[in-house]
Amino acid sequence: MDTSDEDIIFDEKGICNHCKDFEEVLKIPRFDKKNAAENLKVMIAQIKERGKGRKYDCVMGISGGVDSCYAVYLAHSWGLRPLVMHMDNGWNSEIAVQNIKNLVNKLKIDYVSYVLDWNEFREIQLAFLKSSIVDLEMPTDLAIPATCFITASKNDVASIISGGNYSSEGILPLTWGYHVKKDIKLYKHIVRKYGKVRNKKVPYIGLWQEFYFKFIKRIKTFYPLNLVEYDKNKAREFLAEEFGWKDYGGKHHESKITGFWQGYVMPSKYNMDYRRATYASQIVNKQITREEALLMLKEKSFDLEKVEQDKSFIAKKFGISVEELNKILSEPPKTYKDFPNQKKIIDFVHKTYRMIFN
Repeated sequence: MDTSDEDIIFDEKGICNHCKDFEEVLKIPRFDKKNAAENLKVMIAQIKERGKGRKYDCVMGISGGVDSCYAVYLAHSWGLRPLVMHMDNGWNSEIAVQNIKNLVNKLKIDYVSYVLDWNEFREIQLAFLKSSIVDLEMPTDLAIPATCFITASKNDVASIISGGNYSSEGILPLTWGYHVKKDIKLYKHIVRKYGKVRNKKVPYIGLWQEFYFKFIKRIKTFYPLNLVEYDKNKAREFLAEEFGWKDYGGKHHESKITGFWQGYVMPSKYNMDYRRATYASQIVNKQITREEALLMLKEKSFDLEKVEQDKSFIAKKFGISVEELNKILSEPPKTYKDFPNQKKIIDFVHKTYRMIFN
């Protein structure tokens, strides 16, 4: 990490606040590797107990990426009965779709697709694009947990298993990815100010919706990848060998818009190289060395010829011209700090929740 993150702080040894914070998280008993095997047994037993008498033990979101595919494989190997759900927001890469099909077909597990209303979702995401906020993916990030909860509730499932993990996601500056994802105030402000549609069909989850599903419907989310020796590179090799899994080019690049945004727009417009955060997480987890990460960062994160092809495809999907897309991308960069938000209240709620339940 470096000062491309405006909130970064280094100590006298050159260690940044992100690494220190992440190392503290890894000391929490439920994430401590010393207790991982026992905690995992307890987690699996709890999921099975909550699934007794039901058709499925859990709902699992799947994108076609490494994390979610490997999590589904593990759940199946533990004898769980998952209902696998893919949220289709219109940006799937062909490789990701095939990865999903290969996995669910070979494991012979039930699979459903939750297709978002494309016309509405396109207008919502276009509003985020026009706002110039770096968080273009916020509509997707709010819809993913919402569709998981909705699918679980509809199918009488008590548990959700997520592929989210600290192995490659433990470090991410807040201005690079506003992961106070349930900030409905910011979300609605951008849709209202920059959009041309009222949000009626595309689901999202805020504090109230989360409270409803967690405490009224009593649906609980589990993160097993934090309790296993999860090395993303080894998982990638395993999936390729066992299920014909194919690489799509980068972290979260199973989505065409995400690959374009993180690989090209973030470094070129916002001076944010997403790879730094991913590699930093892997360094703290001792999966790669700092020297290896610095060497990988010397390679460009995008190919200009492919970028031009992506621009044509993305502009067409959004229903705008390439010229209009380029004009929007040339607007001054913004982060969550430039918009009305609920960060303080969400931080307070989450801090209180952790004090009570951790």
